[in-house]
Amino acid sequence: MASTLYKKIVLPAVSSRAPDISGSKTYRGFSTVSTDTENFALYDYQLIKQDLLNHFYVRQGERLMQPEFGTIIWDLLFEPLTDIVKDLILQNVNEIINYDPRVQAGNVVITPYDTGLQIECTLIYSQYNLQEQLQLRFDQANGLLVQ
Repeated sequence: MASTLYKKIVLPAVSSRAPDISGSKTYRGFSTVSTDTENFALYDYQLIKQDLLNHFYVRQGERLMQPEFGTIIWDLLFEPLTDIVKDLILQNVNEIINYDPRVQAGNVVITPYDTGLQIECTLIYSQYNLQEQLQLRFDQANGLLVQ
C-alpha cells in the first residue's frame, strides 16, 4: 500500500536559470526608530544613513567586545571647544563615516551652540553617485538630534 502512495508524487524539474533580481534593492534592513516608513523597512542609502546614525548614538567603549566602536563626542560635550578638541571630534567623525565602505565623508563643519555641538557633513554614497547633507546636534540635555 505504501508503494502506491509514493508513485503519485511528482517533483517539478529544477530550473537552471538564475533568478531575476533586477527589481531587488541592493541593501535591505529595518529600523524601528524611523518614522518614514510604515513597515520599518529601509533600503539602500536610507539604510546606510541609519547605520551611520546608530554608530553616532553609541558612546565609544559602550559596545561589548568592541571598545573602539562609537563616538567620543558624548565625552567631549562638556569640554571647552579648543582647537585640539575640535580636531579630535573632526577626526572621529571622519573615522565613523569612512568606517562604512558604502559612504565617504565630504566637508565636515563643527559649530558650538548653547547646549551642545552641531556637526554638518556631506555624505557621499559611493554606489549611488549621490550626495546628502547630514546635520547632527549633540545636545547636553536632549541627546542626538538629526535634522
